[in-house]
Amino acid sequence: MARYAFLSTWALAAPIDDVWEALSDASDWPSWWRGVRVAEQLRPGDDNEVGSVHRYVWRSRLPYDIEFRIETTRVERPYLLEGSADGDLRGTGRWRLWESPAGTAVTYAWDVETTIPWMNAIAPLGRPVFRWSHDHVMRSGGEGLARRLGVPVLFTG
Repeated sequence: MARYAFLSTWALAAPIDDVWEALSDASDWPSWWRGVRVAEQLRPGDDNEVGSVHRYVWRSRLPYDIEFRIETTRVERPYLLEGSADGDLRGTGRWRLWESPAGTAVTYAWDVETTIPWMNAIAPLGRPVFRWSHDHVMRSGGEGLARRLGVPVLFTG
């Protein structure tokens, strides 16, 4: 299996609580995040959402869908949201949020391996394209979240 480690950063001129609420409501992502085709809760978690499971289907500019489930494994409201993925991608995702006088900085660390045979077969050549695809989707997320919150994007990268 091909392994990938991505780190995406957003900075938004919004209070941390507003950013947290939008990110933690994954079922609403398709309404503001271009590339998220499906985000549905399959199982609720405890009072802090630990143990909840969501199913996602993503598509970037490349002509295929990626589908996986994420079980929430750790929540430290409003600073950390972590989950374990299984499906077309297997690994961990971690949202971290920091507040400053200018707004909120967000990082997403996505450490995964692909389980799709054709993706693994072409990984040595396809890796730059897969990275570009991931970066495009994540930029779209930062821009979409800023629109959703009605605030400027200070940085996406």
